[in-house]
Amino acid sequence: MTATRLPVRTASAALYDRTAARASRAVLAGYSTSFGLGTRLLGPRARRDIEAVYALVRIADEVVDTRGGDDAGALLDELEAQTARAMASGYSTNLVVHAFARTARRTGIGAAEVDPFFASMRADLTVRVHDRESYLRYVYGSAEVVGLMCLQVFLNADRAPGEPVRRPDAPTVDGARALGAAFQKINFLRDLGADSGELGRLYFPGVGPEGPTDAQLAAILDEIGADLARARAALPRLPRRARAAVSATLALYDTLLADLAATPPERVLATRVRVSTPRKLAVLARTLAGEAADAARSRGGRGSGRGGATVQDDGRDDGGAA
Repeated sequence: MTATRLPVRTASAALYDRTAARASRAVLAGYSTSFGLGTRLLGPRARRDIEAVYALVRIADEVVDTRGGDDAGALLDELEAQTARAMASGYSTNLVVHAFARTARRTGIGAAEVDPFFASMRADLTVRVHDRESYLRYVYGSAEVVGLMCLQVFLNADRAPGEPVRRPDAPTVDGARALGAAFQKINFLRDLGADSGELGRLYFPGVGPEGPTDAQLAAILDEIGADLARARAALPRLPRRARAAVSATLALYDTLLADLAATPPERVLATRVRVSTPRKLAVLARTLAGEAADAARSRGGRGSGRGGATVQDDGRDDGGAA
């Protein structure tokens, strides 16, 4: 049998798409062990899409945190404009933006998620001390909408070409937002010293550069605990492989949070608490064992399902391309 040869332009476009996907994977591998471990439990398409989401978010964060300077605002504006153009056209000369745009078009991620994200990144250039209102707005844009982007990936990972985009129901949306918020607040705690000392930012309302009091730290931990409880309540609504990946990432952040809670407030400010790689692998193994046991108990029942999703044709399907 003679193999079918693709037209040159089609083959070249596929190569460009694969190269963009590899660029996003490299960004994730370079910046996050915990998130990277969780993605390994996803199927190939969902993993590529999550890598694409992570890479764009990370690059934007690097503009405001690492680059900084007088031109950071212009650079962020250009990245946002590139992203908007690519989401409309399906193409960008920026490999990370290109990979994200293809993911967004296929999974139904749109301006409702992307615009608040860039607004929060822009706030990092001007807002140094947050009150409760700006804090909640920042957490929504920097983290909760990222949870919603990931949710769109999870629900549409196995969507066939031409099938309408799947949208989550309200309880699943609440869980995704809570998960993003919890992870962000844990990161705020871990990075207290760097955020206040190096970047001059105070995210937690009422917490000064000297760090949280015992009472403030207890309140922050309670808030994070409530977010995590909402996220866990929505876990059963996710597709099977997504549920395993999120459970694993949750377990890793639980470990980090426990270490932070056991650290005196003055050391939380002075030391960046980390979970060692061997401990991460042990947590991952325990989580996988638990997920396997749950799967064995439910085998023959409902199956993997689609989670808490509804099907909605929003006219933005690009043919189900990976």
